[in-house]
Amino acid sequence: MIDTHVHFWNFDPVRDAWINEEMNAIRKDFTPKNLIRTYSELQITGCIAVQANQAEEENNFLLTLAEQNEIIKGIVGWVDLKNKNLEERLNYWSSFKTIKGWRHVLQAENADFILSEDFVRGIKTLKKFNYTYDLLCYHDQLPDIIKLVDKAADQPYVLDHCGKPDVKSQDLKTWAENIKILAQNPNVYCKLSALLVEADWKNWKEIEIFNCFDVIFEHFGTNRVMYGSDWPVVLLSRPYADWFNLVAKYASKFTIQEKENLFLNCASSFYKLESQDLL
Repeated sequence: MIDTHVHFWNFDPVRDAWINEEMNAIRKDFTPKNLIRTYSELQITGCIAVQANQAEEENNFLLTLAEQNEIIKGIVGWVDLKNKNLEERLNYWSSFKTIKGWRHVLQAENADFILSEDFVRGIKTLKKFNYTYDLLCYHDQLPDIIKLVDKAADQPYVLDHCGKPDVKSQDLKTWAENIKILAQNPNVYCKLSALLVEADWKNWKEIEIFNCFDVIFEHFGTNRVMYGSDWPVVLLSRPYADWFNLVAKYASKFTIQEKENLFLNCASSFYKLESQDLL
């Protein structure tokens, strides 16, 4: 089993200002060593490490961790997609095979950034290097994400955290409509991750999470959805195992093949994990 969404950091209160005092549980260092016991207990064999810092030095940080920790099977790094020298940078990073794709924190950007000509050009450039792209946005940004995807429709994308629906209010109608549109592109996958963080951290109900799962599987099916934890951010709500067990409970009605797709095959296919990566 592969966890497609984890973060590692050496906490810096200035650089990581988004981790405010309300998030005290994660205002500290997190390394692969913190995951090993949990992964062993749950029989998870590895993870995709996803950028948390928007600087190319993040790529070097994650690459070093991957060299030292075999649980890291792939990396989603950061590169400036609006850089006029983007091809040169991608050519450089392409020599590091552990880097599978890229992400920018679009949830912090507006439509002018997301749909700008140079950003779209950057997305289109990724295809030349066989890179994936992780889409990180809030539910109310999905219309802009749909437009972005339409402008570079043949690029492989994965929607992080189900597009961050408003789990707490359960106002899901518009989000579900946008998910339906986005999922019509067969090159878009979805990560089943982070919904506890979008819910009432301490008082969420199982049905609130499952209502969101229902929408995702209705439109993406079981061939384009992959399991992710969003660790350590998930710790704001519950221990890692609580999230994993919640997903496993929902998937208990799935066939063996559908479970394998959710926990392994979709991740392996999307991020082009080789057999040796999975050992």
